This record gives sequence, C-alpha cells and structure tokens, in this order.
Amino acid sequence: MLLVIDAGNTNIVMAVHDESGWRGIWRISTDAQRTSDEYAVWLLTLLRHQGLDPRAITRAVMGIVVPAAIYHLRRLCREWLGVEPLIASSELDWGFSIKMDAPTEVGADRLLNTLAAHQIYGGPLVVVDFGTATTFDVVDQDGNFIGGIISPGVNLSIEALHKAAARLPRIGIGRPQAVIGRSTVPAMRSGLFWGYVGMVEGLVSRIRAEYGQPMKVIATGGLAPLFAEGTTIFETIDPDLTLEGMRLLALRNPAPSLSNDWKRQPTGD
Repeated sequence: MLLVIDAGNTNIVMAVHDESGWRGIWRISTDAQRTSDEYAVWLLTLLRHQGLDPRAITRAVMGIVVPAAIYHLRRLCREWLGVEPLIASSELDWGFSIKMDAPTEVGADRLLNTLAAHQIYGGPLVVVDFGTATTFDVVDQDGNFIGGIISPGVNLSIEALHKAAARLPRIGIGRPQAVIGRSTVPAMRSGLFWGYVGMVEGLVSRIRAEYGQPMKVIATGGLAPLFAEGTTIFETIDPDLTLEGMRLLALRNPAPSLSNDWKRQPTGD
C-alpha cells in the first residue's frame, strides 16, 4: 500500500492507495510546528477507522511546498511506518522536460499536476489549480511543463480585502444570486466570485492565443467545483489530480532506502 502526502500551504492531504484504488483521503490544516507524533496519532486513527493496517504501507511519496514541514513528515514515515519517503523534486524522473529558466524553482504540486493531467487527459492542456495560490500550468502536446501563471488564491484575496479596508467585513466565498450587489456583502461576494471567473476565463484565453493551438482545460483544488458553476471553460474537474501525480511519480522512481538507524517494526495493532 502506498501513502501519499500532499503538503500545501493551507492543508496537508494524506491518502493511501492499493491495487483496488484510493482507500482513504484525509485532510489536516498545515502547521509547521506539528510534530511527527501528532501526525501519527491522527493518521493511524484514521487508517484503523477505515479498516486499514498501517503495517500494509510499504511505500510513501511526498509533495511539499512548505519546507518547514518536511522534517516531521519524513520522521512520521520513518519512525511510525518504517518507510523512507520519496520526496517530489525536479531532480527525479518525471518522464517530461521542465522547460523553465530555473526548473528547481517550480513547485512540486505543479509538476505533479502536469504528470497526472497529461497521463490521463493528453495534451496540450492547461491545469488550473485553486489552492492558496491559483496556478495555471501549461503542458504541451508531449507532456512537457512549459510554464504558467501564479496568481493570488481567492482566500488570500478575501483576507487582504478585509484587512486593507477597515469597514469591509470578512466574508465567505460563494456564488452570488446576482452580479449587481445591492449591499456591501453581496457586492463583495460578486466581485470575488465573478472576478475570479473572469480572471480564469481571460487568462486561459490569453494562454490559448499565445500557444496557438486548441488546449484542454482541467481544474483541480478545493474550490474548483464552486467556480465551475460560473463558467464552461473547464472540460473536467479532477479533485484528486495531485494525488494521482504522486502515485505515478512513485511508479516511475525507485523507493529510497531506509537507513538502518530507522529500521524497526512499523506500528500496528
């Protein structure tokens, strides 16, 4: 059984996969100070609640955009599960080229999305990921990552609007009933929702024009289904795209060896 860990800026997603598919997908808020023991209590409880034996985990792969979280997540895998995690980085075998001026600067999540999206949907395509940042990853016909766009995520925009304008309240994101808001909160909700829909449609249009060929558009991330209500630009909503990318990356690369200092019986019942 494979454990995948997607450590983003807002949430950490852990999931397990075996020959029958995804057996469980769980989320916890990202906290760089959370210890490996705390992760272990949370993860082992969820595994057992799902009827899964932690000792069945034989491999682990991590995609991390929060460097401070690496130490404790790696220790979780080593000390509690008895496996050395494969950590997604530009140096691994991805099966495609990273056509960027500085390939090592590309976030692991963007490469994982590229790997999974091309494998599943072919190319060329654009992957729009609604996370802490909203990213647009451009993948060519052969599956190579050729660049993209990084813009503030909608929750960052909500927080910035609240903090920078003293009289504006903090609001939740949702599809407004009308475009024209007739009081402050509906007006803010309209600006956020339709503003992001307009941004996505406009940027995708510009990407397609610059690329010069028809391109599929795949959406992922927690808010993708919400924004899909306001546009027809997405061909597919794939909430598990990053996790699938980690599974495919683990298949392409050998499992790292666990140091003798960490070898012991993995935690079980």
